[in-house]
Amino acid sequence: MKRRKTAVIIAAAAVSAAVLGCFGQGADGGGQNSGAKTQAAGESKEAAGKEETGENGLAGDNGKTGGEHVKAGETSGLQDVTVILDYVANTNHTGMYVALDQGYYEDEGLNVKIVEPTEGATATLIAVGKGDFGISYQEDVTVALTSEDPLPIKAIAAIIQHNTSGFATYKGKHIQSPRDFEGKTYAGWGGPGEEAVLKAVMTQAGGDFSKLNVVISDGSGFEALRDKADIMWFFEAWDNVKCQLNDFPIEYTPVRDLDQRLDYYTPVIIANGKTLEEKPEMVKKFLAATKKGYEYAIADPAGSAQILQKYAPDYSLEMLTVSQTYLASKYKEDSPKWGVMKDEVWDNYTGFMVEYGVIDKMIPARQCYTNEFLP
Repeated sequence: MKRRKTAVIIAAAAVSAAVLGCFGQGADGGGQNSGAKTQAAGESKEAAGKEETGENGLAGDNGKTGGEHVKAGETSGLQDVTVILDYVANTNHTGMYVALDQGYYEDEGLNVKIVEPTEGATATLIAVGKGDFGISYQEDVTVALTSEDPLPIKAIAAIIQHNTSGFATYKGKHIQSPRDFEGKTYAGWGGPGEEAVLKAVMTQAGGDFSKLNVVISDGSGFEALRDKADIMWFFEAWDNVKCQLNDFPIEYTPVRDLDQRLDYYTPVIIANGKTLEEKPEMVKKFLAATKKGYEYAIADPAGSAQILQKYAPDYSLEMLTVSQTYLASKYKEDSPKWGVMKDEVWDNYTGFMVEYGVIDKMIPARQCYTNEFLP
């Protein structure tokens, strides 16, 4: 699930480069109009300004909003670690909350704090040192690393092995393929690869992208498909589950079925290059505990849903349980172990992004991710 502020990444790269010039150019995800880039630049400057005022853009740190999750108890002698989510707590994050709740992080000598971002993109916050680890996406990492001033970030684990997202329409509107998107309205979030994906799948199906009306979602959720929009990008473990529990009929097509290159990693755990270089043992301990948390979620979806609800009380246990049950088979899926990533997946989507103008150059997969810290 990614309701995010990704547009900020491209312009923010220049800001973070200025702040973190000593980190170098980095080790190692649509068409955006000028308005979006202008907005991104403004948000980036604001984020940079808050470096001076101490405002770090994390929920729970300024007393205005919730979203900071730590386990109560003795923390003396433990190494402090901050994880910045991509959005509010949800079933993509369950393994980390299990690790927090069950003491797996403490067992590794870590005092982990999980926070929600309130301003800017998580990749930018990690790049400027506001957190040790963040939740991001392959597309965002690639955009950040191929910008004029790359962000010093790298993906270190895939939370889910395959892309579990796709296009949803209200059942009965007779939209059978991307070719039928012509003359319809798509409501999205304005991500870097969003327009590119729409253009690609429509073109491949014989449709004309210029005949699709693209708008930013008003936040009304799946109900918008009834009379406000015709197509939305859904996430199977969240949006599809909401529709199921509310008896809201949809037609759904996974993007990975439309173009195999769209089967990219989303979400991923990222870290700053400096963290990986200077604190490798801490990174290994964090991933060891996190892996244990996701293995718990795989083995006991109902129990892990109960744990997650402690940290996400706004969602019903029924919804979390259904979502968790679905994701239990998706975290590792066909991988021998949780978290592992492959060059092929990174290279395929990078090639797609170059072809459709999201980025202007290829970047080797090994500069984008590493498996070396996984247990």
